[in-house]
Amino acid sequence: MNPIVKNTLAVLAGIVVGSIVNMSIVLLSGSIIPLPEGADNRTMESLKSTMHLFEAKHYLFPFLAHAIGTFVGAITTALLAFNHKKKLALLIGAFFLFGGIVSVCSLPSPVWFTIVDLVFAYIPMAYLALKLLCHKGKIQKKE
Repeated sequence: MNPIVKNTLAVLAGIVVGSIVNMSIVLLSGSIIPLPEGADNRTMESLKSTMHLFEAKHYLFPFLAHAIGTFVGAITTALLAFNHKKKLALLIGAFFLFGGIVSVCSLPSPVWFTIVDLVFAYIPMAYLALKLLCHKGKIQKKE
């Protein structure tokens, strides 16, 4: 298979797998930490209007969804890519970081969550995925 096509498919797979993991964690979160009384997350408008009811514990699963989704997406891309595995895995981190920026611009969230989410959930998790793969010998350290 052409390396460009294989790398493109690897990036698309990383985005899809990372997004599925992200959404699965978000959907699971409500059964572990219920939404506050009166909160509604069925539409973006209702979520915006009830975000003021959220406590710190309600931000745990969104952070985990962003971090773990990025981590799994980066691993998927690095394992499937033909070459430039590290660059493409970091591209996944940048893609999800862009999504995080859009999210914090769209939904009101506390400043502390915005900082923690944007600083720790995306690029560092893609980098951590690469370090894990290098340590396990799945990709070369000098690639």
